[in-house]
Amino acid sequence: MIKTITQLPHYHGEGEKAVMEHVPSKKTIEDVSLLLKQLSDPTRLKIFWILCHTEECVINIAAMMDMSSPAVSHHLRLLKACGLITAKRDGKEMYYTSTETETVQELHRAIDSIAKITLPHE
Repeated sequence: MIKTITQLPHYHGEGEKAVMEHVPSKKTIEDVSLLLKQLSDPTRLKIFWILCHTEECVINIAAMMDMSSPAVSHHLRLLKACGLITAKRDGKEMYYTSTETETVQELHRAIDSIAKITLPHE
């Protein structure tokens, strides 16, 4: 339940009311938190970034990350569980790529933007 402006301990004008009317739902906040939690791990962030640019199999991702295939598979399962990536099977190989959603595209752009701000000369 959203507090009305009269229930706040201190009244500072109508700004609080406007903000409180647009607060995302508890479910939305929890969903965003889950996505950000998955991307807060540097390994998953790098894997996600790679998969935003190409479709790859576990073995190639493992080689790119200098990790074992089981370790990469663990990270891929977490990224897939929260809807950031998808998988398809081709024979014995599983191929992964980023999910084609507006949310994933926005996350990818945000990651690129933050990287440019924090490391402008790379």
